[in-house]
Amino acid sequence: MPTKNNAETPSPDLSHDHSPEAIEARLAEPYQADYTGDAVLGAIDGTVTTFAVISGVAGAGLPAAAALILGVANVVADGFSMGVSNFQATVSDREHLEQIRAEEQRHIDHAPEGEREEIRQIFAAKGFEQPLLDEVVDVICADRETWVDTMIREEYGMTTETRRPIHAAWITFGAFCIAGSIPLIPYIFVDLDPDGLYAASAVLAGIVFAIIGWLRGRVFDRNPWKSAAGTLALGAGASAIAYGLGSVVESLVSLPAV
Repeated sequence: MPTKNNAETPSPDLSHDHSPEAIEARLAEPYQADYTGDAVLGAIDGTVTTFAVISGVAGAGLPAAAALILGVANVVADGFSMGVSNFQATVSDREHLEQIRAEEQRHIDHAPEGEREEIRQIFAAKGFEQPLLDEVVDVICADRETWVDTMIREEYGMTTETRRPIHAAWITFGAFCIAGSIPLIPYIFVDLDPDGLYAASAVLAGIVFAIIGWLRGRVFDRNPWKSAAGTLALGAGASAIAYGLGSVVESLVSLPAV
């Protein structure tokens, strides 16, 4: 008779412990908003737009000083615009959530049995049966906040927590400025010919794109190398378009008058 192997199977690489004590401590912690998307958005857009400006200047054959001036202006002005836009978008998300919350509270006040029936059907669709189904409905509807939060999640598919608008705005602006400034470094500290400056800037921009993509892949549990390649391709495509448009516009502007 073969002996039974009592060796434990190695556990996969999990993000947190699942012991009862660890679960209790984790669930007791206050909600921590995730601003990773804001940072990624700002960093990618900052690098893309700044290097696109540099590429357009290079394609048009303008002096290196023009790339530095336009690049700095882009970092500050477009970064500010991105931050403000993200602030307004986050505020809108919060306002929409509060609108839905107020609407559900009115429904509970004026049609409580209808709202209970919605809870009943939601959990019946999840496979709950009598008598457990009635117990679940009673527990949820016994607490008004739990009742409303459940309707927000289950009926509308929304989270009951949102990011802080000011934090989202500053993180987007900061990431935009930091990442967007890196392709400008050669134009500040290196004394090269225009082609050399553009090449050095392209190398730095490519490194930034690859790092952002790699980190994004790691954070969101995707293939980091594939993510890095995709972000790098995005940046290369944007810069190629800007370079080509700069060349075309320069050739049109320099045409002799008819």
